[in-house]
Amino acid sequence: MARNTTPAAIGMTRALSGTAQAPTGALALADGTVIYGIGVGAIGQAVGEVCFNTAMTGYQEILTDPSYAAQIVAFTFPHIGNVGTNGDDVEASSPAAHAAARGAILRAVPTAPANWRSTEGLSAWMAKRNVIGLAGVDTRALTALIREKGMPNAVIAHNPQGGIDGEALVAHARAWPGLVGLDLAKEVTTAQRYQSREGLWQWPDGVKDVPSVFKVMLIDYGVKRNILRALGAMGCEVTVLPATTTADEIMAMAPDGVVLSNGPGDPAATGAYACKEIKALVDAGMPVMGICLGHQMLGLALGAKTMKMAQGHHGANHPVKELSTGKVEIVSMNHGFAVDRESLPPGVVETHVSLFDGSNCGLAVSGKPVFSIQHHPEASPGPQDSLYLFERFATMMRERAA
Repeated sequence: MARNTTPAAIGMTRALSGTAQAPTGALALADGTVIYGIGVGAIGQAVGEVCFNTAMTGYQEILTDPSYAAQIVAFTFPHIGNVGTNGDDVEASSPAAHAAARGAILRAVPTAPANWRSTEGLSAWMAKRNVIGLAGVDTRALTALIREKGMPNAVIAHNPQGGIDGEALVAHARAWPGLVGLDLAKEVTTAQRYQSREGLWQWPDGVKDVPSVFKVMLIDYGVKRNILRALGAMGCEVTVLPATTTADEIMAMAPDGVVLSNGPGDPAATGAYACKEIKALVDAGMPVMGICLGHQMLGLALGAKTMKMAQGHHGANHPVKELSTGKVEIVSMNHGFAVDRESLPPGVVETHVSLFDGSNCGLAVSGKPVFSIQHHPEASPGPQDSLYLFERFATMMRERAA
């Protein structure tokens, strides 16, 4: 039997709007909990895993990050949508990944945008990108639930006419198998190769092309645009390749280095076809940089194991320590799987750890120009403490060419 939490949700809606409103949206968890509220964005329903994100800014970048495919994002910051949306802050680089997150859970109903860069309000933008939203939710209570019980499978629904069947939504959530064993990279990767030469966004001129020095191949498991821009700022002409590209195909293009991008889903599932290609690139002495999912699959390719996390890391305020220097960086995180630090084989060195829970956040291969990090050094949103990692990758390519 679905547990009806309508009174709390509707009470919150009254506090926000000044008038009682019938619920037009719901979030149904696989444990039977149904949270009702006000639907925003796209109409319909979507199933996914619920996670919370603690970033105070960058909701548009978060919702378009392909790493959030098959997930429903609960924002802990109460006011989401105030600055509207624009075309520059979309992080999905492939048309296949344009939707990214399946849903968004908000404390307050989005207000009219007030920012000079805004071209469209959040709700209308979400509707066009097929992202379902639920507002008027006690996101603090939902965050506490996820912290205690882990990220639940759920269905988010929006019906302007009301009449939402909570029990049917719960049954749908329970029937969904979840992210373990799910290869989502194939759903968000580019269908064909393309090139990027953009540099980082510079105030007030925006993004500009940068002269190219290095020829880089990036395997697209769900790459963010700002990763491409950060590489471009290092003088990289980046060729973005489908997730199934082989090592032989990459080596035939004679690159200076290879990047394994971020992305969604279970790394072991994507690694079933990707890890042997990654291992071949490492064995060939190619400079390799892995980010997020790319980090996890590099670990798998080298003989380590990955594991599902209870609540994952999602936010722009995560402390990570670089072990070689003792330096602590505040970074942007978005992952629900992690490399098992106890499984790292000889010759693979742990380079970074999370100061929240001690989980692995980086590795390097002794004697080879190969490293990876769990966090997102390109930020967007988030601090730029880790941009130096792109410089490290450029140095590796420069030394190899010397």
